[in-house]
Amino acid sequence: MTLDVTIAGRRLLITRTPQQLRPKKSGEGTTTQKAETHLSEWTVDDEGHGHWRPSSTSHQEAATEVIRVLGMSREQFCQVVLLPQNKFSEFLYANAVDRGELLGKLFHTHRFAFIETWLTKHSQATEKERDTAQGEVLRLVEHLHQAAGPDLKPQDNKPTAEQAANLTDDARTWAAALHTASEEHHEQAAVVAGAAVADLGAQQERERIVRETARQQTAHQAAQRAYDLLQEQLPRQEELRARRERAQRAQRLTPDLRALATARAAHTRA
Repeated sequence: MTLDVTIAGRRLLITRTPQQLRPKKSGEGTTTQKAETHLSEWTVDDEGHGHWRPSSTSHQEAATEVIRVLGMSREQFCQVVLLPQNKFSEFLYANAVDRGELLGKLFHTHRFAFIETWLTKHSQATEKERDTAQGEVLRLVEHLHQAAGPDLKPQDNKPTAEQAANLTDDARTWAAALHTASEEHHEQAAVVAGAAVADLGAQQERERIVRETARQQTAHQAAQRAYDLLQEQLPRQEELRARRERAQRAQRLTPDLRALATARAAHTRA
């Protein structure tokens, strides 16, 4: 039995051979030939020549391909196509699941189920991303709050997790106010720092003058003590100078004294 049918723009050839008895190829008697199903598809090559291209020789593969092309199984096909043939009551009395599956395949409502499933997953993924983003915003807010310290007033009004609806906008507004306050605080601190630097320079200059005065006073005191010591030693120095002068005069007489001694010795020997 052969069926040449075109479905969804595809021309298929289905050939079925039922199980039957046939004469044995050798010997006498008959043997059972198993049922066979051959599925082929009409194709056209690059040169425009058409031919049948075998697709399957398996019952299961052929049935799967036909179901995929028709969009329904044999039972569903019979329910829809054979409704006028006293099968309408079976469709009416079918349960909601079977009817829903059949109508879904007939009218391709699976697309809406796919969209619904996609929307659900996308919503869940979006909620997860939102929660992650809110957590990151709160982390940054807490980091800014800790970095700002207690000196900046806007840090008292930091956004919290309860403000989830407008958390990002509130965080931006709060961060902008905090940034403005920090700039004002920085300018004030710069003025105070400049004054402190100037005062430090003046203090260092005064310290230098004091140190130099102390050094000069110490040197003066040391010089005064040395002078006083010299004054105390002045008589002794005068005595030593006189003795040195006498020694120097005596030293000039040393050659004469030696010559005298030599002359005396020569006179004694003579």
